[in-house]
Amino acid sequence: MQEKSREFEFTQKDFNFLRKLSNEHSGILVPDGKFDMFYSRLSKRIRTLGLKNFKQYCDYLERHHEDEFTNFINAVTTNLTAFFRENHHFDYLRDTVIPDVLKRNKASRQIRVWSAGCSTGEEPYSLAMMLLENVPDDWDIKILATDLDTNVLSTAIEGIYSVDRIQGLSEPRIKQWFLKGSGRVKVKPELQALIRFKQLNLMQEWPMKGPFDFIFCRNVLIYFDRDTKERLASRYAAMLAPHAWLFIGHSESLHQLTTDFSLVGNTIYKKVN
Repeated sequence: MQEKSREFEFTQKDFNFLRKLSNEHSGILVPDGKFDMFYSRLSKRIRTLGLKNFKQYCDYLERHHEDEFTNFINAVTTNLTAFFRENHHFDYLRDTVIPDVLKRNKASRQIRVWSAGCSTGEEPYSLAMMLLENVPDDWDIKILATDLDTNVLSTAIEGIYSVDRIQGLSEPRIKQWFLKGSGRVKVKPELQALIRFKQLNLMQEWPMKGPFDFIFCRNVLIYFDRDTKERLASRYAAMLAPHAWLFIGHSESLHQLTTDFSLVGNTIYKKVN
């Protein structure tokens, strides 16, 4: 690997140690092309800890695993999200999923949703808006929102964003669901009341039981190898009600994987039983 002039020495050996550690914990594959990203993200930790190079940081992680590991995972986890990102998913939710669930769950008057890999919260808050806009007031709606990264979960729980984050939303929707003030906005309490934010490693045991009426797991599968994708798809299917839906990211596919899903729309899958 071409050496660059860097503040901290970062060798291929250091990178291999760190990406192996990340993979063992999260299942996420880290290709060679992430070398510079690891350097950039982790340099801040080295600076904060007063260390001299990445070898010292690797040693520090081994010696202080319990104290530092969460900081390490938070640093190397990629979080990219937006309100109503991939808008066709929300159109399908409004036009197809919600009407179907309202008929299906007429007796219980309950809707249960999981946003897996919720990042800073824009996705579950978008789901909450869509449900409150299209479901009768007397229905019981609960959204579970999970992520591996505790830092982004803190932002999600707080529900405060810079005003540029809502630029793509209509003015009526902004007025209905946000409080504005000094260049920032806060989601209204009625949205927050629907959502339970929890830290969760998808590779470990899932404490929830389901069944969910639909799951959003977008831009998560892309990081895993084929076997892990199939295992995750199987676990998602087990968490879903019969004939319920799984929404995945725009660059992801279950094509050529053995799963319990059939494709019903653009990156939208339905459980086959």
